[in-house]
Amino acid sequence: MIYSSEKSKELFHVATNYLVGGVASTIHKAPDEEYPIYAVSGKGSRFIDVDGNEYIDYMGSFGPSILGFSPEAVNKAVYRQIELGTHFALPTESLNELSRKLVELVPCADIVGYQSTGTEANLVALRLARAYTGKTKIIRFEGHYHGWADELYVSAAPSSLKSMGPRSRPWKTLGVPGQPENAGDNLIVLPWNDLDALETALKRHGNDVAGVIMEPIMYNAEPILPLPGYLEGVRKLTARYDAVLIFDEVITAFRLALGGAQEYFGVVPDLSIFAKAVAAGYPLAGVCGKREIMESGAHPAGTFNANPLCVAAALATIEQLEKPGVYEHMSHITGSIKRGVITLGKKYGIKLLCDNQVSVWHLQFGIDAHMRDMRDNFKVDKAAYSWFYKRCLERGVRLHSSRGRFYVSAVHTDEDVRQTLKVFEQVFALM
Repeated sequence: MIYSSEKSKELFHVATNYLVGGVASTIHKAPDEEYPIYAVSGKGSRFIDVDGNEYIDYMGSFGPSILGFSPEAVNKAVYRQIELGTHFALPTESLNELSRKLVELVPCADIVGYQSTGTEANLVALRLARAYTGKTKIIRFEGHYHGWADELYVSAAPSSLKSMGPRSRPWKTLGVPGQPENAGDNLIVLPWNDLDALETALKRHGNDVAGVIMEPIMYNAEPILPLPGYLEGVRKLTARYDAVLIFDEVITAFRLALGGAQEYFGVVPDLSIFAKAVAAGYPLAGVCGKREIMESGAHPAGTFNANPLCVAAALATIEQLEKPGVYEHMSHITGSIKRGVITLGKKYGIKLLCDNQVSVWHLQFGIDAHMRDMRDNFKVDKAAYSWFYKRCLERGVRLHSSRGRFYVSAVHTDEDVRQTLKVFEQVFALM
């Protein structure tokens, strides 16, 4: 059955009269999409739109909904806090409890500080690195996304291979109108997964490099895994040149393990950013790491940092994730999808790459081997993916609207997988 979404279309056209772009966030709608789906309600692994259609969801609210939509345990915790008070501009005992728990769980964490979004947390991490080292330059990598702020959004989403310049000396590319031309003046941009390039840059600029920031798995483009030994090599080089190693775990924190990618890979950074999944959909983010760096005097205050509602949600979320078998279940679900997609690709002669990492899975068309860095992203058949995404959405499976990176929750089921693969086979047959 092909879904009709006329009411969503109507609501979007009304919204454009009052709301910039018709959506509150650009990620709510694909660039070439006429209009987005409007949600009404969600429970577990599924949601219902304004036209009454039910969808199996693999976006998890772009990552946060690790317990599915409207999780009972989180709801109860937040309801209790609402009765007690929603905001005091004072600390609460629950904040102490959450901070202790995060320090116990995250390998790099001696101490923790809070913000409300991943962008804020990344800005704080850069400031901390500079305050601690007394140096200014930050090394970042092509295609890694650390937020929308001017300095963060440099070389994060290059439009073409040509726009990136030579691999040996990449150009700094601005992302949006209004960014000042000097936004990248204190940045050194490098290709990822290249230890020689990093070592060369540190030798050349080491006296000026305060920190090196990266996604430990490059998820904010077509997903790219670190090459064997790469993270370990980066850890050794940053220690040698007295640069603060920062893992942006906005996506990977709590998604790959309770201790994030640093637990998953066994490589411990100096600072780490968490957000999204930590509070199952409530806006909570932060930086944790070595005490001497965190207490360098550069940590900012914010009115809504660690709001009691978000703290309550985070404590309830962690309690659920600590239950035996949760990560094993999510890995089983993504593994089942991966195996099913690979089988279908072979059956219909479609060139693709599908893989999974615990609660995250991904799919790219036009390639059949893992990529090395952002430059390989331009080998992916994104037109084929866009067509695939739309055909799946019409049949009740919601995927990422512009790239092949997806999430499952602790409550996705084998029946969800069965129905999903049934839809995928229908669409593959059309391809």
